Amino acid sequence: MIRTTGAAPTGRSHSSRRRGALLASCAALTLALASACAAATPTGGGGASSTPSGFKQAAQSDGALTVWVDSDRLSAAKLYQKENPSVKMDIVTYDGDANGSNYLQTKVQLFNRTGKGWPDVVFSSQNNEASWAVQAGFTAPLNQGLISASTLSGFATGANNPCTVNGTVYCLRNDLSQTVLWYNKPLMDKWGYTVPTTWEQFQALGDKVATEHPGYLVGDAGDTFAPEIYLWAGKCGANQITGPKAVTVNTGSANCTRMAGLLDDLIKKGSMSVSGVFSTDFDKNKGGKVLLMPGPAWYGGAVFQSTLKTPAKQIATAPMPQWSGDTQPTVGNVGGGTWLLSAHSAHLKAATAFMTWVTTSDDYQGKLAPGYPASTSAASTWLAAQKAGGYYANDITAPLQAAANQVWSDWGYGQFSQEAIWAATVKPGLTSGKSIVSMLPAWQTAITHYAQADGYKVSQ
Repeated sequence: MIRTTGAAPTGRSHSSRRRGALLASCAALTLALASACAAATPTGGGGASSTPSGFKQAAQSDGALTVWVDSDRLSAAKLYQKENPSVKMDIVTYDGDANGSNYLQTKVQLFNRTGKGWPDVVFSSQNNEASWAVQAGFTAPLNQGLISASTLSGFATGANNPCTVNGTVYCLRNDLSQTVLWYNKPLMDKWGYTVPTTWEQFQALGDKVATEHPGYLVGDAGDTFAPEIYLWAGKCGANQITGPKAVTVNTGSANCTRMAGLLDDLIKKGSMSVSGVFSTDFDKNKGGKVLLMPGPAWYGGAVFQSTLKTPAKQIATAPMPQWSGDTQPTVGNVGGGTWLLSAHSAHLKAATAFMTWVTTSDDYQGKLAPGYPASTSAASTWLAAQKAGGYYANDITAPLQAAANQVWSDWGYGQFSQEAIWAATVKPGLTSGKSIVSMLPAWQTAITHYAQADGYKVSQ
């Protein structure tokens, strides 16, 4: 049975992040916590019993498995039902917590008060659900016997960091949104340009493009997720979660100021846009003039192929640039999603079987999922499908695979949304002509206020 609850599904996903179609605001926050972080112990309902799985399980039954999904993941649940007709399922569509709606958290608070109503498995477009779900006793510990070690070891390096509290895994990552460098290969070849491997080369090329081919772009800084592309990749210490309710914020560090300065220079020269890749202005006036574009894995399909309608055999990928002399390559991340298993589930066997399948299966993740799978084996199948599709000008496999294991771990996954903060603090000034460097102190103040409002202790 399929039904809808709460807000109507938006059709948005972190895998694709289309503005107005697939954009879902990812709270780019951290739960890869220090050893001192303690997680609340979930409790079961009546008739619960202690088990080696690290929490009190509810009395188990053979009733229907209740799965909450957004509209983009509905096909996954329906496919699982088709492949497993003997499994009784109640499939519910909801907004997937898109744009930080907090629908799931609000409903869990209600279910906790009434002692009933919890779904068995939930998909969320947000990466920070564990930041409240563990303390609320909602999500079950997965790496204490519920999900096999072999399954957990099959995810990309750090993929499940947003789900991990004090060494315990409380959710599974659906897809990754690691950043790479997208570029127009025919134009780069025609103009004799070399794909930059360092940020210094990237800036120099941007300056050159502004002079030799005015109007063409080497990037866009106009979206609310711009800090996740550039400042996260550049190791800016604006968002380092150090405990369940502790964050270190230092937007004045050298890594922050030099990346902000790079963006300011290219914006001033005209080779870096401030429109936003999903804006009408960008689509109409700049979509055909993209030479380079740092961005997440989903840019290939969602931005170039679907939104900008860039013809086949033009767009290629390369590794994200790094600062000269930096021997530890890092990239940013713009989205992804997670699957949570309720600690109150009365159908744990069916629930864990579904979670394992939906995050690792080639049938869904490898062949149908829109975003880059967090599972390495499914990702290989997904990449093979992209290559077979014939859209890209080069083989995108190596850059995406490498970047999947290079997301900088010191940019965190707490409760407050960096995208919301950037949208309220930096974006208006950027639009009015202010430099990003000049707004770094205001950004720091805003992050501090947002974090404190969510109960975080802020250090600098």
